[in-house]
Amino acid sequence: MTSRILGLVREQLLAALFGAGNVMDAFVVASRVPSLLRDLFAEGAMSAAFVPTFTRTLSTEGKPAAWRLGTNAVNALVIATGAVVMVGVIFAEPLVRALTATDFALVPGKLALTVLLARIMLPLLTLIAVAAALMGMLNSLHHFFIPALAPAMFNVATILCAVAVVPFAGRLGFQPITLIALSTLAGGVAQVAIQVPPLRREGFTWHALVDWHDQGLQRVLRLMGPGTVGLAATQVNLAVNQLLATREIGAASWLNYAFRIMYLPIGLFGVSIGTAVLPTVSRHAAERNDSGVRQTIAEALSLMMMLNVPAAVGLVVLASPIVRILFERRAFTATDTAATAAAVQLYAVGLLGYSVVRITSPTFYALGRNRTPVIVSAVTVLVNASLNVVLQHAFGFRGLALGTSLAALFNATTLLVLLRKELHGLEGHRLAGAFMRIAAATAVMGVTAWLVERGLTSVMPGAGLVIQVLRLAATIGSALVALLVSARLLRVHELNDAFALMAQRLQRTR
Repeated sequence: MTSRILGLVREQLLAALFGAGNVMDAFVVASRVPSLLRDLFAEGAMSAAFVPTFTRTLSTEGKPAAWRLGTNAVNALVIATGAVVMVGVIFAEPLVRALTATDFALVPGKLALTVLLARIMLPLLTLIAVAAALMGMLNSLHHFFIPALAPAMFNVATILCAVAVVPFAGRLGFQPITLIALSTLAGGVAQVAIQVPPLRREGFTWHALVDWHDQGLQRVLRLMGPGTVGLAATQVNLAVNQLLATREIGAASWLNYAFRIMYLPIGLFGVSIGTAVLPTVSRHAAERNDSGVRQTIAEALSLMMMLNVPAAVGLVVLASPIVRILFERRAFTATDTAATAAAVQLYAVGLLGYSVVRITSPTFYALGRNRTPVIVSAVTVLVNASLNVVLQHAFGFRGLALGTSLAALFNATTLLVLLRKELHGLEGHRLAGAFMRIAAATAVMGVTAWLVERGLTSVMPGAGLVIQVLRLAATIGSALVALLVSARLLRVHELNDAFALMAQRLQRTR
């Protein structure tokens, strides 16, 4: 939660400083280059390939063997990503051109600025790759807080730069957006540094050598190839969106701001649950305990639905006031608010799909069925590209957000069907019943939010930030009360499970 909230603060500052014009478009495209490589290769494929292998080694051979695997993986990642970074720096201009529409380069200086920013931020790939490996080791050892907090360091670095350094950009001889790009590298270093102390306390020591013949490392590398493709759908789809969005000035920024808001529930309720579940699923898979895998996945999906279905409806109903409060100031105008809010609403349609993929796709790798998500991912990319071309023609940039959401739902549904077949069941009756009850409770919540928000706008008019925050807080509070009451009446057991987990965590901290 800390990481995601700081991420929103970061986007607020960037919106205030740069709005949604050409400079911000250049930064969004440039950051997409290392982010795409990071998400496809470092974080996504690394987690899917490394965590099951490290967990298996830890369970069957003990910590010394696991540490050897961890050291080999870190060193191999540094070598591999270092080579990718060098190639990326050399060929940054054609890479940027490939990710943008022809009209993008027609704006004077826009392409050159994007290439410069991309070259500055490309080394982030290596830093995040190492951070992902450290995160995998800590997760396998049941350390979740520090790894989850690590991305917050990236946001902290950017926030500090925007507040303390950017005002002096002229005296320093830099463009303000260049300093923001440099701060991303500092954030990458911090992500690695914060995870080192807990690993050292567990007994991990790093060595400079890499044993390419290590069986564990070879297994990780074999899984990472298809794993890169298998977890690629969402990121490739976003890259396709960006390519199409660069035809319209401001659209790339609107979609970026909207997805940042979307990533708050994805990160909290999709990524977090998926990250916590993967080591357990990996252990059950190593023991060939299919019933344990089924139960773990069903519980994870039920809990995720209880959290994400209301979040999706809340974003659809309250997109405009949320975006207005978060971003509308200085360079970010009312027009930008309307466009970003529309994208938030359409991205929210696919929120459940994004989160389901975060849980189901790595499960196939834990089960040793790495080809399945590869094929599904490739088909999903084609589905998304087709939808985006058609929908953008009909609805402009809004069609891009809708197309991405529909593709995410297709990806999730296909993986669920295939996972059910692989595990000979997935407690379908339980999941279907839970979804129906959660959807009914959420409908009550959504209607309540809609009525209260409009009522308060009439009773408490005004455009001041304080009055806007009060209206939104009262609306969200009323909606949550409606959700809790209706969930109790409908006997949504997943709500009790969520409260039990939180209570258990609070007791542990006392």
